[in-house]
Amino acid sequence: MQSSLEEKPSPRRGGGQHVLVVADDPGVSELLATTMELAGYRVGTAYTGAEGMVRLTQHRFDLVVWDATLPDLAGFARGRRVVPADRPPLLFLAACDALPRLARELSPGAEDYVTKPVRIAEVLARAEALLGARRPDRYEGPPCYGDLVLDDATCRARRGPRPLGLTPAEYRLLHHLMANAERVLSKEQISRHVWGEFRAGQAIEKLVSRLRQKVDQEEPALVHTHRGFGYWLGCPGH
Repeated sequence: MQSSLEEKPSPRRGGGQHVLVVADDPGVSELLATTMELAGYRVGTAYTGAEGMVRLTQHRFDLVVWDATLPDLAGFARGRRVVPADRPPLLFLAACDALPRLARELSPGAEDYVTKPVRIAEVLARAEALLGARRPDRYEGPPCYGDLVLDDATCRARRGPRPLGLTPAEYRLLHHLMANAERVLSKEQISRHVWGEFRAGQAIEKLVSRLRQKVDQEEPALVHTHRGFGYWLGCPGH
């Protein structure tokens, strides 16, 4: 597995939270530990799933970064649901071919993923989001626009009484659009917020299309395209 060694760490953003990195690739483990420490986290490492489970029983961690390709992931997946209220949020390192299975198993608000090869900016962004979702004072009330409501504590969204069932990437996109309601956001702005990097091609178009299918089943439509410029959320004419 290759890592983006040339990436520079993002500005310091951690507050001393204790992070456990579980990865069997020493290069990836060292890269993540070093850059996350530079970003303000305290980092411990483990190189097997069994070792990671032992560390979790012996110490309190605020976040776990877990390589989803570890051969003992199945046992860990069962164990992580035993006491969900007592375990830290999880950030998985996932190969692209494992995403369909992994996405179905994620617990919104408590788990997320980044794809390989590892991109440090994306890891730091997702770690900050997972840790931030655990802070009860993050928002005074749930973000909303009309009958569209987000719950940042659980990373769930609904339109009126209907739950939207968003993936982590769709939730991040919708949250970004809502935070900038009635403003056009470029593909680059959206891409860097959702994935921590710019992804060219049809990645954004496909993501927006999936989100629109879930959000705009009722009138009025809320997710719009400004051709040649980007996307925006709002009610035209309001």
